[in-house]
Amino acid sequence: MKKLEEVFAKADKFGRVVANRFSKIKDLNDIRGIGQGKTVLITGASSGLGAMMARKFAFLGYDLAICARRLDRLETLKAELEKEFGVKVYVRTLDVTVYDDVFTVFEDFAKDVENDGGTLDKIIVNAGVGDSRVIGHGRFAINRATAETNFISALAQCESAMQIFRRQNSGHLVVISSMSAVRGLPRHLTTYAAAKAGLAALAEGIRADTISEKLPITVSTIYPGYVRTDLNIGAKYLPFEVEEDEGADVIVKAIEAKVDEAYVPAWPWLPIGLGMKYLPLRLITKFL
Repeated sequence: MKKLEEVFAKADKFGRVVANRFSKIKDLNDIRGIGQGKTVLITGASSGLGAMMARKFAFLGYDLAICARRLDRLETLKAELEKEFGVKVYVRTLDVTVYDDVFTVFEDFAKDVENDGGTLDKIIVNAGVGDSRVIGHGRFAINRATAETNFISALAQCESAMQIFRRQNSGHLVVISSMSAVRGLPRHLTTYAAAKAGLAALAEGIRADTISEKLPITVSTIYPGYVRTDLNIGAKYLPFEVEEDEGADVIVKAIEAKVDEAYVPAWPWLPIGLGMKYLPLRLITKFL
């Protein structure tokens, strides 16, 4: 067993080296300052990957427009970012399941930034939940809430973002999907994976519109692998899981590279993603 662990560790180290070599952006220090005079809007920014991405973008010099349900956490994050990085941070509360509020908050952010002489350069559709249950066991309410939050609420965010970007004739829409979206998955992952797959397809459709209409708008879909955040503290560690600092780091690198799609971290999730797409379903279920 120990020998197998050593082999795995060496393979993991080699994979990371190879993945970094082919990465367009190897270190965020190399592009520090790229966000000067630009603003990023992030939903679900009070904790987890949303908050960590806000820190990474502030490090790059971006001003932030952050929203979530917990105002106290947003205000704490705002104070931290303004003190450490000297950026401007706009804050608003938002429950993304109240769809009308999504449009109101996004437009209010756009007006705030415009009044300060700028535009919303990136909008990151990040807010979501991971709670779903096995289909057919009387847990429809939980599964419906997951589907609505991870897809319908995301649709509202994409609609509002694209209205703003079309008006500006510029912008970068980023949707945070999941490696779970690559294939239909069993048990407690079924509804979550389906909603995230729907979100990925939605983003691809929007990207198709920008291509056919020749719009100067970028659309990126990010598929994170297992990331340890404050939302899953206490849960057992999963294979290839990374801490949220590393997870946010590779996500922001992919966003700054303006990719259409990215499995992150590229090692091992790019080869795993390809395997998940094409391996027989009976094999995939054995590993989940």
